[in-house]
Parts: sequence; C-alpha cells; structure tokens
Amino acid sequence: MLRNSRGLMIAACLLAGGSGLRLEAQTVPKNNNQYGTSGGQFLLLGAGARGTALGGTYMAVATSDASALYYNPAGVAGMTRPGLTLGTYDYVGGTRYAWAGAAFPFGGGSSAIGFQIGTFGFKDQPIYTLDQPDGTGATYSVSETFLGLTFAKNFSDRFSAGITGKVISDQLASVTGKAFAIDFGTHYHAKLGGRPIQFAFTLSNLGSNLGYSGSGLAVGIVRDTVTDGPTQDPQPAELTTKAFSLPTTFSIALAYDAIHSRSNNLSLMAGFNQPRDNGAGFAVGMEWGFPNLGGSKFNAAVRGSYSYAAANNIKLTQATALSDEENLQGTAFGGGLGYNSDKFRIGLDYAFRYMGVLGGTNFFSVTFGW
Repeated sequence: MLRNSRGLMIAACLLAGGSGLRLEAQTVPKNNNQYGTSGGQFLLLGAGARGTALGGTYMAVATSDASALYYNPAGVAGMTRPGLTLGTYDYVGGTRYAWAGAAFPFGGGSSAIGFQIGTFGFKDQPIYTLDQPDGTGATYSVSETFLGLTFAKNFSDRFSAGITGKVISDQLASVTGKAFAIDFGTHYHAKLGGRPIQFAFTLSNLGSNLGYSGSGLAVGIVRDTVTDGPTQDPQPAELTTKAFSLPTTFSIALAYDAIHSRSNNLSLMAGFNQPRDNGAGFAVGMEWGFPNLGGSKFNAAVRGSYSYAAANNIKLTQATALSDEENLQGTAFGGGLGYNSDKFRIGLDYAFRYMGVLGGTNFFSVTFGW
C-alpha cells in the first residue's frame, strides 16, 4: 500500500508538470527563531497611547509617567512625582485590552516603586461544533491578566535601572494557565551638542512556561466492547498539554532631540528588538512637542512611528491582493494634550495603530501626576 501511494504521488507530480503547472517549494529560514511557539501574546499589547504611537522606540523616552512601568522599568526612576496612567485599547475582533499603572518616587527621588495590571479578553461568545453548526446554546469567555510590581533606582544623575516581577494568568473558557516573569531595563541620558540624548535597553517577559490545567481538559474515553456485549460507560481521562514559552524580547532604543527649547521639542527615535519567537525587528519614530502653548501651562504633542516585525521570513512566490495592506502594518500615529502645574498634572493621549489586514486599532489613555 505504501509503495502504491508513493507511485501515485510521483505520477501526480509528472502530470502537473506536463500540464504547464509549476510546483515551487517555499524557502524555509535557517535560523534559531522558534516561530509561533510562544503563548501569552497579550503581554505585548502595550500600555499608554503615547507608547503605542511611538512603537518600539518609546522605551528610550519613557521617564515622565507611569506607563514606563510597562515599557522600561528603569524609566520610573526619572519621575519627579507620583503618577497614575489608565489606558484602554479597542483591539481587533471585538476584543479589548486595558492597562493601569501607578508609580511612586521615594528616597528624595533616588528610587521608585510601581504597580501595574493589564487585562485582555472577551465575554459570552457562542460555541459552535460540527454537529451543531448553528450553536450549542453555550458560551465561553477569555480573560488574560498580568500583575506587576516594579522597583527602580538611580545609580547616578545619568543612569538608572529597574526590575519588574509579573504574575500571569490566562483563563481560556474552563482552562487556566499560570506563569511568572520578570522585566529588566536600564536608562541612560546625557547631552550631545547641547541637546538631550537618551539610550535604553530592556529584557522583557523572561520567565517560566505557561502551562494549562482545568476541567476543559477532562474527556471521556469509550472502551472497545465485545460485539453484542454489555455497554460500558466512558472512562474519565485528561488531555495532556504542552506548556508554552513566554514572548521574551530583548530591545534597545535611542532618542535624540534635534530641536530643544522651552516652547518646541522635536525628538527623533530608533529602536531594535529581537523576540524569542520571531525574527529581528526595528522601529523609527518622531515626537514633536510643545511644552508651553502660548506661554501657558498647557502642552501638546504629535507623534508617529513605523515598526517592522519580521513575520516568518518565508517569501511567497507571487504577490497577492493583501500585499499593500501588509506593507502598512506597523504604522502608528497619535497625539496628546495636557496641563502641567507645580501641584497637578493631567494628560489625554490617543493613538491609532494599523495592523494590516486586521485593520486599524485605537488606544486612549489618561495620565495624572500629583
């Protein structure tokens, strides 16, 4: 039987070649990237709208509000007063992501601690099966959450470092996954040509594997019975699952103020990242800020970025109608308005991020300082 099957396959290939059809093999990359093998992808969805608009470059300048807890834990050491950031992400497919963080400097500003929470999911989605394509009448929900505790310290007037411990919970219907991870980051700032320059690197989501358990893995196995013998009830069993690694990522970023004055700042940024489960990527960004609008205590900013994330480096032999959509993926832009006084600060930010064939997404956040 095996020999006959192999012969049929060879014959099919010969017929395809004779009819003018061409069979082409895809080029598989020869590297150590473990494509698509990481779980907990919601850990990559970000925090505030400012960071979403600036993509992978924001970690270099994340020093002024609590969103630094997510992007670079070292950045919260640069905060001069306590702060709170709340954000909500209108994500694809009717899902929603929300993030909240609070940071508190202490020790005369030499150190800081912070807390953050991120949650992603959806509720009450109908269940369909092959036997009941119109729905079983039952529903399921997904709730993915992480909690983080951060400590950061200034080791000099130019250099700081920080570390975050995170507990991760992944509730997929009646199956639950749990993991623990750490983020580590550093931040350095100086002046070049009389204008600020900042450099940062982070290692994020380094931790245990995300393993699953729960009643959803319970099944009933029907034993073979003798013909015309007594019927036997299904025997209880549990499906075996493999734990997933977390999306560990190493990133570096650089920012330089091409224009720096009391009323006008133009920051140019660039970043590089190497995920565990993908090829290397890069990002470029720009933020044009107006710290004192008309000499008042109001401020504004416009910002944008382009982030390239390698897919699987497998090249398609022909272009498709989706090519143009994919070329726009990674584009993000946004802006913000704020008020900053000696005792109180508030900021409202918005970001739009384009995700190729999945369409556009919207991120809103509000920042407080006191």
